[in-house]
Amino acid sequence: MTETVSGPTGRKGGRARGRSKGLTIDRVYTTEGVHPYDDVTWERRDVVQQNWKTGETVFEQRGVEFPDFWSANASTIVTTKYFRGAVGSEDREQSLKQLLDRVVLTYVKAGKDHGYFATESDAEVFEHELTYMLLHQVFSFNSPVWFNVGTSSPQQVSACFILAVDDSMDSILNWYKEEGLIFKGGSGAGLNLSRIRSSKELLRSSGGTASGPVSFMRGADASAGTIKSGGATRRAAKMVVLDVDHPDVEEFVQTKAREEDKIRVLRDAGFDMDLGGDDITSVQYQNANNSVRVTDEFMRAVEDGTDFGLRARTTGEVIDTVDAKKLFADIAQAAWECADPGLQYDTTINDWHTTPETGRITASNPCSEYMHLDNSSCNLASLNLLKFLQDDGSFDSATFVKAVELIITAMDISICFADFPTEAIGETTRKFRQLGIGYANLGALLMASGLAYDSDGGRALAASITSLMTGTSYRRSAELAGVVGPYDGFKQNAEPHARVMRKHQAANDAVRTMHAMDIAVHREATKQWAKGIEIGTKNGWRNAQASVLAPTGTIGFMMDCDTTGIEPDFSLVKFKKLVGGGSMQIVNQTVPAALKKLGYTTETIEAIVEYIAEHGHVIDAPGLKPEHYEVFDCAMGERAIKPMGHVRMMAATQPFLSGAISKTVNMPETATVEEIQDIYFQGWKLGLKALAVYRDNCKVGQPLSVEKKKSADADGRGASEASDRDPAEPEVKTVVIEKPTRKRLPKKRPSITQSFTVGGAEGYMTSGSYPDDGLGEVFLKLGKQGSTLAGVMDAFSIAVSIGLQYGVPLETYVQKFTNLKFEPAGLTDDPDVRMSQSIMDYIFRRLALDYLPFDVRSQIGIYSAEERQRQLDTGSYLPAEDEEIPESESLKSSPAPDTDRRGASEASDRDASVAELEREAQIDADDAEIMAESAKPAPRSAHTSAELLQVISGTEVDAPLCFTCGTKMRPAGSCHVCEGCGATSGCS
Repeated sequence: MTETVSGPTGRKGGRARGRSKGLTIDRVYTTEGVHPYDDVTWERRDVVQQNWKTGETVFEQRGVEFPDFWSANASTIVTTKYFRGAVGSEDREQSLKQLLDRVVLTYVKAGKDHGYFATESDAEVFEHELTYMLLHQVFSFNSPVWFNVGTSSPQQVSACFILAVDDSMDSILNWYKEEGLIFKGGSGAGLNLSRIRSSKELLRSSGGTASGPVSFMRGADASAGTIKSGGATRRAAKMVVLDVDHPDVEEFVQTKAREEDKIRVLRDAGFDMDLGGDDITSVQYQNANNSVRVTDEFMRAVEDGTDFGLRARTTGEVIDTVDAKKLFADIAQAAWECADPGLQYDTTINDWHTTPETGRITASNPCSEYMHLDNSSCNLASLNLLKFLQDDGSFDSATFVKAVELIITAMDISICFADFPTEAIGETTRKFRQLGIGYANLGALLMASGLAYDSDGGRALAASITSLMTGTSYRRSAELAGVVGPYDGFKQNAEPHARVMRKHQAANDAVRTMHAMDIAVHREATKQWAKGIEIGTKNGWRNAQASVLAPTGTIGFMMDCDTTGIEPDFSLVKFKKLVGGGSMQIVNQTVPAALKKLGYTTETIEAIVEYIAEHGHVIDAPGLKPEHYEVFDCAMGERAIKPMGHVRMMAATQPFLSGAISKTVNMPETATVEEIQDIYFQGWKLGLKALAVYRDNCKVGQPLSVEKKKSADADGRGASEASDRDPAEPEVKTVVIEKPTRKRLPKKRPSITQSFTVGGAEGYMTSGSYPDDGLGEVFLKLGKQGSTLAGVMDAFSIAVSIGLQYGVPLETYVQKFTNLKFEPAGLTDDPDVRMSQSIMDYIFRRLALDYLPFDVRSQIGIYSAEERQRQLDTGSYLPAEDEEIPESESLKSSPAPDTDRRGASEASDRDASVAELEREAQIDADDAEIMAESAKPAPRSAHTSAELLQVISGTEVDAPLCFTCGTKMRPAGSCHVCEGCGATSGCS
C-alpha cells in the first residue's frame, strides 16, 4: 500500500480572529431551486473496448449514464479511467452523476469544515456551481482528483511532485523509494541531482573516486521501468535535472544520445527494440526526461564565446573549465539526435520565485510546468477556453473571472483534506499551498476567432487571457487569505512575493493589444491585477503559486477539447468516435466558426469545408483568400507552424504564469543542429523558464551501413609483386566491361494480388515471379486513376520491376526501403506487419515475407506473426525438428487473410469489363518495351488519394502506440495522449 500522510484533521489554517466570516458565493451558471442535473437530458450508453491485436473484449460496461451532449469519446474515457469500483459489482459507478457527486460533495464538506463559506446557503451555491461547470465541461480537475477523491483510497489530489536528493547514500536510496511510491500512484516526479558530487571528486570516507550522478540515474531508471511495467494507471514519468556547472554535465548531456545509438545497432541486428519490445529494457535512461539547468552567466559565456567553470559539489571551487559555446553546441547536438536534454533557464526561474527566503527552485515536475520548492506538490485544474467564446465573437471575461474564482477556491480547499506520498511533501505543500490553474483549447479558440496561432493578434489574445486568469487567481488567493489566512510561509517571504506580483502587473501593462477582443480581455486583466495587489498588500496571499500551463491530456478529452494546453490545433481533419461504435472522419468544427468570423457566406463556407474534407488543407480552397490561410495553420500538415511560432507563443504567455509551460517545440526532420541552438538561445532571450525540442524521426535512425574501404590492389597482389615487374615492360591492362543482362518474365507467370491498408490508406499490390521462383515485377495501385499519386506509384513500380529483372536483389530493395518514414503510416490490416512507418516500409516488408528465405529475413529483422509467436513460446523463431511446417510457411510467410493468389491463367479470365493497364518503359535502343498484366482495378476506396492527405495532415509519425488500446497517440505538451482511451505517457 502506498505510504500516505493525512492532512490536518483540526482547524489549522482555518478562520483566524478578526477575519471575515467566510466567502459569499454568487450564482453564475445555476438557478436557485434547480439542481444542475435537472436541466440536462441524460442517456444510457454502452462502453466496450477491445484488444487491438486479438479483438478480445478487454473492457465492457453497459448502460452508463451521460448527458446527451457528451461525445462518445469523452464518456468512454471517463467510464474506463475514472469510474470506481469493480466492473460488474454493485459498488461500480455507472453514472457521471455519481462521479461528480463523489468529488464535489467531498470538496463542499471540506470547505464547510475549514471555514470557507459564510453560510450554508453559500456552500450550496458553491456545490451547484462547481457541479454545473464540471457537468458542462467548463473545466476539469487533474486526473488524481477523479481517481482518488471520495474513495477509500488515499485522497491524493496532486499530479505534480518535486523531490530532493542530497550527497549521501541514504538520501539516494530514499530517492528511489519516494519516486517509486509516486509512480505506483500513477503520477510523476522530478528532481535535481546536482548536489551529488561528481565522478571527478573524492569520497570523504575512503578517499576513492565518487560514482557521480549519472551512475545513480541507472538505478532510478530501472526502478521506474519496473514499476511502469507493473500495470499502473499511467506510465511512470520523471524529470532529471543537472546544473550546467556540474563537473559531470558533459557526460549527462550525452547519456540518452549514446543509448539511441545502441537502439539503432540492436534493432539492425534483429532485436525487438520497438516501444514495449522484449529487448528495449536493455537500454538505459528511457524513463526520464533530461534537462540541463543553465544560468544567465553560462548563456552570456555562450554569447561571448568564453570559457565557463565547472564547480566541485563539496567545495564550490572551479575544478574544470569548458568552452561554453562548444558545450551549448553539444547540448543542441544531443537534442538533435534524441530530443534530450531540454533546457531550464535557472536565473529566470528564480527571478520569478515567490518564496526565495525558504529555498531556491532547483527542479520541476516531469513535464516542466510546475517549478517550486523541493519536496513539494501541485494540484492542477484546466479551463476549457472555447466555453467562453460568445455568439457575437467576444470573449466572456466576466464569466471567466467568476469561473476562475470558484476553481481557485476549490483547488485550495483540496489541500485541507489531501493525502501525500511522503511527510516532507505533505508538510511543504500544506505550508505553501501551491496551485496550478491553467487552460486547454487555446488553439481552437484562436482559430474560431479568426486569429492565426503564429501572429501578433493571436499572441495578444493568448497573453491577455493568461494574464486575466493568473491575475484573478491571485486576487481570489488574497481574498482567501482574508478568510482563512495566508500560507504559512508567507510572512518570511512577504516582500519577494509582493515583488513577483508587481512583475506580473508590469508585464500585463506591456502587452500590446490589437483587436477589440483582446483589448476587452486585457482591460479586465488590468483591473484584476490592481485589485489583487491592493487586497494582497492587506491580507497577504493564500497560495505561493497559482497557475501553470499543463498538457491537459486525458482531462482535455474529458472536456471534449479540440486542442490541448497551449498547443495549436493538430490538424484540420480529425476522427470522431460514434456513440454506436465506429468512427468517422470530420473537419474540425472550429473551421466553419472561423470562416464565419472572417466574413464568408454560408455557401462559400460549405465549399471550403468540403475542400478541406477532401484535401486535408486550405491551400487553393475555393473562395478562401490567401491572406486567411494562416488562420488555419496547424501543428502538422501542409502549412505546419514554424518552430519559432511555438516559441513566440510560449514567450507571450510565460510572464503571466506562476510556473512554466508544458510544451515541446516540434521541428522537421530536416532541422539542423544550428537551428536547435538558435531555438534554445531565443528561448533564453525571450524569457522562457523551460524549453524542449523534438526533431521528427530523431528517435528512429535509418539503418547503419559501413562500407569497408577497398585496398589499393583490388586484385589482391602485394606491393612486392608490383615492384618486381620490369619497368621497361609495358603494362597490359585488360578492361572487362560488364553489362547487366535482363531476364524477362515469361508471358504467363505466377502472381499474388493483395489488398492492404496503411494508416487508413488503402491500396493493392500485384507481385509476379519467375516460374523457378524469385520476384520479377511489382505493380502498385494507390489513389485515383490519373492522379499524381497514382502516376508516381506507376513509375515507381516500373523502376523496381526493371531493377529486379536486371538482377538487383530483392534483399537490397528491402534494406533500402524498410524503415523509410513518411505519411501515411501507422496500423495496417496485415497480421504479419501490424505497424508500418510508410507505405514503402509496408510493401517491402510484405515482399520480404513472401519471397525471401528465413535466413535472409532474419538478418534484417523481419519475421512473420507465426514466427514471432513461436519465438515468444519457445525462444526460437524456427520450428522444432519434429514440428510440421505448413506448406505456405516452408517457402514464405503466410499472406494476409485477404490475399488473392492467382496465376496468369486466372488473370486472363478476368471480367471483360476490366481493362488491362499497360505500363511501358524505354530502357535503351536495344531494349523492347516492358509489359505486365496489372492488378484488377481497385473498387472506389473509402480513402481516395485526396482523402489520404487528411491522414497525412493529422498523424505524427514518431508518436508512440498506446499501451492500452494500440491507437497511435498524439502530442500533449511534452507527453503523448491517446485519443482512443485517454491513456497518457505520464501527464495529467
